[in-house]
Amino acid sequence: MSNSDQIKSSGRQALANAARDHHGQLLALLIKDLRDFQLAEDSLQDAIESALIHWQRSGPPNSPIAWLLQTARRKAIDRLRRVKNFNEKSPELSYLVEIEQDQSEREEPDSIPDERLRLIFTCCHPALDPHTAVALSLRTLCGLTTPEIARAFVVSEDTMAQRLARARQKIAKAGIAYEVPEPPHMLPRLQAVLRTLYLTFNEGYAATRGHENLRVDFCEEAIRLARMVNVLCPNQPEVLGLLALLLFTHARRQARSSARSLYIPIEDQDRTIWDQAMITEADRLLIAALGQGSVGPYQLQAAISAIHAEAKTYADTRWAEIILLYNRLFEDTHNPVFLLNRAVALSFASGADEGLAALETLTADLQTYQPFHAARADMLRRLHRFTEASLSYERAIALSQNEAERQFLLGRKQSIYNNAKHYPTAF
Repeated sequence: MSNSDQIKSSGRQALANAARDHHGQLLALLIKDLRDFQLAEDSLQDAIESALIHWQRSGPPNSPIAWLLQTARRKAIDRLRRVKNFNEKSPELSYLVEIEQDQSEREEPDSIPDERLRLIFTCCHPALDPHTAVALSLRTLCGLTTPEIARAFVVSEDTMAQRLARARQKIAKAGIAYEVPEPPHMLPRLQAVLRTLYLTFNEGYAATRGHENLRVDFCEEAIRLARMVNVLCPNQPEVLGLLALLLFTHARRQARSSARSLYIPIEDQDRTIWDQAMITEADRLLIAALGQGSVGPYQLQAAISAIHAEAKTYADTRWAEIILLYNRLFEDTHNPVFLLNRAVALSFASGADEGLAALETLTADLQTYQPFHAARADMLRRLHRFTEASLSYERAIALSQNEAERQFLLGRKQSIYNNAKHYPTAF
């Protein structure tokens, strides 16, 4: 590889890393400075496009994050100068020019650890619909695309795009402050904040896109922010429950993929490498939460994770208790995804035929939800209904954008043909 090619490659890689790992951090800073969500997103995109040109030509700068932040601010100034209502925008422009002239160390990422928490609390203002608030937080904090957020909420892309647009407009018109509110004003926003952290962790735990199933950076950022919320809102049972849930789940991270980044399901994981210190901390938090006598969805999910953590082997899992917990979760939330998880648990407690019967009742609600088809394929495979299983695997694969997930499902589909040799009438 020539020196020029090496510079191009290092520039592209540095930009990919910065955009992936620091998107939310950069956007939080820009929203704070610009007080305009759309302008912040557009300016950051301008900066990324500029970096793609400059970094491939000259190599990455010493501090990619500071470069992107400074360039985005300059792009914002350029955009403000071009708008028709320039006079109305002049205060923002003066403010930005002032920031641009300030070369203090505050531009370094480590000096601004709380900005993303401010961003979440801003997005989760009680003036916004809770579902929309969470969606906007995911868009800005994680940099998820509209289709990815729509998938998380099981709604159409058009519906989600409209929700996001309305939320940005409402924040701008209402002049919602960019701040972490004082404790008395936190509680109305708390559920939306917790939902944001939960879905942020989920995106890390089962990445929507990319080559790896696990995004450790998202998982650890969600845990870090959950710890901060726990300090700001002490003794809140659902805050404790969420933090416990995240820790129980993250404790299994090293066992979830092979050396070749292939996904390993929980039944095949090496439980000896689960993080026992993290499980112990999660246990303590869950006990403290449940002891307050106000049980919510995060505590119930943490209790399910605790059952998995306590089982010495997959066969030892107390599936009957898990089914009861999923029953309670659905009663409290009416979320069909919990019925999907209940059907999976039922398939191990009472047989794949009963699990499949429970799953089929969810077809209308979860037709475009990839885990539904993956679960259905697995149950059909276990019942030796290989033709139907193959079709369900194909549907799940078609709905998967993550390469590790796709490879796992392709492997499971291929195993059908190997099993079929022993069951020649199944096809």
